[in-house]
Amino acid sequence: MASFVELTAVDGARIPAYVARPEGQPRGAIVVLQEIFGVNAHIRSVAERYAAQGYLAVAPAMFARVKPDVELGYGEADMKQGVALKAAVESLPAPGALRDVEAAVAYAAQQLPGGKVGVVGFCWGGLMSWRAACSLDSVSAAVCYYGGGMTGEREASRQALCPVLAHFGAQDRHISLESVEAFKQAQPGVQVQIYAADHGFNCDARGAYDAAAAALANQRTLDFFALHLG
Repeated sequence: MASFVELTAVDGARIPAYVARPEGQPRGAIVVLQEIFGVNAHIRSVAERYAAQGYLAVAPAMFARVKPDVELGYGEADMKQGVALKAAVESLPAPGALRDVEAAVAYAAQQLPGGKVGVVGFCWGGLMSWRAACSLDSVSAAVCYYGGGMTGEREASRQALCPVLAHFGAQDRHISLESVEAFKQAQPGVQVQIYAADHGFNCDARGAYDAAAAALANQRTLDFFALHLG
C-alpha cells in the first residue's frame, strides 16, 4: 500500500512524501532520498521494494522548496533541469533540504514508536544520506549510493553519528576512484564497496543500469539494514 502524505519541516515548510507501507508490522523504517530526477517512478519503485522487505519506506520530495511536483526522466533535457534544481536547493541557507530529511525521519519514527529509522540515497540523495548520517542523531544507519560530492575533502571531513555503508562504481566518470580511496582513508569506519559499474548502476530505468552490481549492492544494503534497524 502506498500513497503521498504531507510532511511539515521544523521551519514550517510543507513537503510531499511518497510512503510505501509493508504488510503487517514494519520491522523498521527507511527514508529514501531521490536522485536529481525527483520522486519519479523509479524512486517510488525503490520505496515499494523496501516495503516488500518489511520496511516502512518514506521518500520526501527534496525539490519541493524550489519547485513542486518534479518528476523527471533521464534524457538530456531532464538531466539539465535536474542539475539546475539541485543547484537551487544546494544554494538555500543551511541546513536547506536537510530539514526535509529530518521531517521524513521524524514522520517515519512516529509511525513505529520505538522502531529505528535508516536512510538510503542515490546520487545527490547519496550525498544527502551522508549529511544526514553526520547531522541527525535520529538516524540509526545510512546507505549512500554513488553520492555525488561526498568524496570531496569537505564532506570527507565530516563525522558520522551512525553506521554508514557506501556504494561506488569503478567506472563512474563523476566520482573518481582516487577520491573514493581518499574518502576511505579519511573514513575508516565507513563500509565502502566498489563495483565494476558506472554511475547510476542501481537504476533499472537508465542505460547505466548494471543488474549484477545492483543485486549485490541491494543484498549488502538489506543485510546492513537488518543488522542496524532490527
